[in-house]
Amino acid sequence: MRLNDPLITSFLFNETEYQIDLAFDNVLDVFDVLEDTSLRDYEKVDVALGYLFDDQELPQAFGDKTELWNHVYKEYIAIADEKPIIYDREGNPMPSPEEDDEDRQQYISVEQDAEYLFASFLQAYNINLYERQGRMHWLEFKALLNGLPSNTIMQRIVQIRAWKPSKGDSGKYKEEMRKLQKAYALKGTVSEEVD
Repeated sequence: MRLNDPLITSFLFNETEYQIDLAFDNVLDVFDVLEDTSLRDYEKVDVALGYLFDDQELPQAFGDKTELWNHVYKEYIAIADEKPIIYDREGNPMPSPEEDDEDRQQYISVEQDAEYLFASFLQAYNINLYERQGRMHWLEFKALLNGLPSNTIMQRIVQIRAWKPSKGDSGKYKEEMRKLQKAYALKGTVSEEVD
């Protein structure tokens, strides 16, 4: 995201200009489609492109349609989990240590945490996400989500989910945090018992 570039509403791909609707609620609908196990991959591509391009004429060949989808997803939708590059004293990039599964663990689900996100956006920015449907761009939504202050309910839940016990924690505190982790656990994740 660059502040001196306009928000994406159209783009050129294979010599064709497409108008694209990247309203945050539209993109969330696309994520729902991608998670739908009842759909085949080609159906997911068709439905997702339908959400983003309304009634525009799209490529008919599956390969071309898939190429368009891959471009759109990579360039405009995907949430990049970029790690900063660390340089040595001479300006050379340092090798990055291999990430383990804990480092890649997800702490927010836009679907499961919808009410906490709604409350956090209202608390932090006075933004009612329901009133902004169809108007707030996906890049705006991602930037505000990433910038939520630590005093919001969503950030507090992230802190609870990411908590790991340390030597200085009392037994009572560890027990309380484990209960909170269980209460706020995302579906499909297992809370780890650690002493």
